Amino acid sequence: MSHHRPHPAPASTPVTTTDAEAPFLELLARGASADAYEQPVLLARAEGADPARTAALERAKRLALTVRAEMEGRRRREAELSALFETAHDLAGLRDLDSVLQAIVQRARSLLGTDVAYLTLNDPARGDTYMRVTEGSVAARFQQLRLGMGEGLGGLVAQTARPYVTDDYSKDVRFQHTRTIDAGVGDEGLVAILGVPLMLGPQVIGVLFAADRRARVFEREQIALLGSFAALAAAAIDTANLLTETRQALAELERANAIIRAGSAVVERASEVHDRLGELVLRGGGVHDVAAAVSEVLDGTVEFADVEDAPGDALEASRAEGHAVCHGRDWVAAVAAGGELLGALVLRGHPGLDPVDQRTLERAALVTSLLLLARRSASEAEQRVRGELLDDLLDARDRDPRLLRERAARLHADLDATHVVLVARIEAAAADAEEEAATRRRLWSAADHVAATRHGLAAARDGQAVLLLPLGAGTASAIAAQVAGRLSEAIHEPVTVGASAPVTGVAERAERAAAAHTEARRCLDALRLLGRAGEGAAAEDFGFLGLLLSDSRDIAGFVARTVGEVVDYDARRGTDLVRTLDAYFDSGMSPARTKDALHVHVNTVAQRLERIGRLLGPDWQSPARALEIQLALRLHRLSGSSLRIR
Repeated sequence: MSHHRPHPAPASTPVTTTDAEAPFLELLARGASADAYEQPVLLARAEGADPARTAALERAKRLALTVRAEMEGRRRREAELSALFETAHDLAGLRDLDSVLQAIVQRARSLLGTDVAYLTLNDPARGDTYMRVTEGSVAARFQQLRLGMGEGLGGLVAQTARPYVTDDYSKDVRFQHTRTIDAGVGDEGLVAILGVPLMLGPQVIGVLFAADRRARVFEREQIALLGSFAALAAAAIDTANLLTETRQALAELERANAIIRAGSAVVERASEVHDRLGELVLRGGGVHDVAAAVSEVLDGTVEFADVEDAPGDALEASRAEGHAVCHGRDWVAAVAAGGELLGALVLRGHPGLDPVDQRTLERAALVTSLLLLARRSASEAEQRVRGELLDDLLDARDRDPRLLRERAARLHADLDATHVVLVARIEAAAADAEEEAATRRRLWSAADHVAATRHGLAAARDGQAVLLLPLGAGTASAIAAQVAGRLSEAIHEPVTVGASAPVTGVAERAERAAAAHTEARRCLDALRLLGRAGEGAAAEDFGFLGLLLSDSRDIAGFVARTVGEVVDYDARRGTDLVRTLDAYFDSGMSPARTKDALHVHVNTVAQRLERIGRLLGPDWQSPARALEIQLALRLHRLSGSSLRIR
């Protein structure tokens, strides 16, 4: 076969511009890739086209690529402007600063196409800058970084108020490397980092970053775009600060107006309250009647609060000073008798209280304490009856359930409800036997008061107080903590409280109350051994230790509470998050080593850990949570094998 070059076209047959541009117009219309624009030229050369046509095609190709680049640039700028507009719109309706900053970081990460984006703020008090918002980060140490001024890329941006960029941070000698910063960046696996300053006027208040886990060169347009987002973030922070100052100024004006309005009628109100309180005492009114009467006189809302419901610092200050004290926009007057706190009268939303109205609130608190003491005297006989009934339940005697229910009903207790058994013990050592006996009597009296107000039972056993309280809508843990706080406040000594798991059917099967009493004593002993005297807790508060304290050995419940969200997610989606968690802990919580163990890319590990964080909560990598998660993972593996867990 012979090969020959085709004869060039005669000069009299020119190649028109329209013919040369046609194929490239089709490519532009299709939105073809840049590589496709070489095809018409290569095809013409392969067909032996004359040089004039080839040259025309080359010119048309360059022109088409220029148009394509311009169109791509316009589309990119349109997307960037749209994101900036949306962020500015969020800023205009600013309600939650954290949400606006999170949106800025998310959009910056999306538009720049980076693995991670984050924002730090300067701390003038400590002279450094700290992590405020992150997006795409999975390493706990990185999310808690603090950078000194001039340290690392971010510290240098914060110090110089200039953008800095590096395509390989670990090898870049322009920055002051520290062990802490390099360890955090290494845990996150970051390589290329871009940082721009957040400016309020001439002042730098923080830094906005975009970073990749691979080497990358950030273009000038991308640096400018991140700078625009940084300007919006700074404006959001400035707006939030102005709103806070405005709210504080308005609050000051409201307090001043309240003082002016209250001044004109103060003497008349004082006279009225004396008459009304005297009338209440004579007709045997209650504490809530006193609160209602004072509310009308002071033109506000006065409530009686139990010790655990009143603000602690204000309550102690009021008892020590013997006067009502201001707490925010409220006033608190302690209700006390013989050195024992019985509660408080709280005047809500009335910050401007003149001296006469303050004395009125204090006198009302005194009347309230007298009424409570009278009620306590009347309930002493009832206290003995409650103790006898609880003793019968705990001793598991052969009693008639119908009679037990009738006795409980007379005490306003319902033995068919779900209950919690609590054991309370005083931790402070007494100076002598007389003081110890007096302290125990105060404990038993306070425990009975708690039982009476909660429709439960209380008894004294072995120098301790035992309570049977209805569970209601709370948890055993919450009830234990509340009772410990209330008893400690009542007797002015640390009181430790252990609680059982919820128990039902104490009237039908009295041995259940005895078993719950034993479990509560175990929890009480565990609290003392763990150095948590003065606290209240149930078995569920001890994590995996609770499995040993509880009679139920609810291993499945422990696993479900700890890692159930991850296990369920794998089951629904067919993912591999549980295995990733195992490999992550086995690799010393290092994403880099985890990807080697799983034979996947580090970005895959990062995405899985990010999903795990959303399922388990932000503190899942803390030492205590991590220990419980690892134990739950092991128990989960055992429960899926042929072993029987007891």
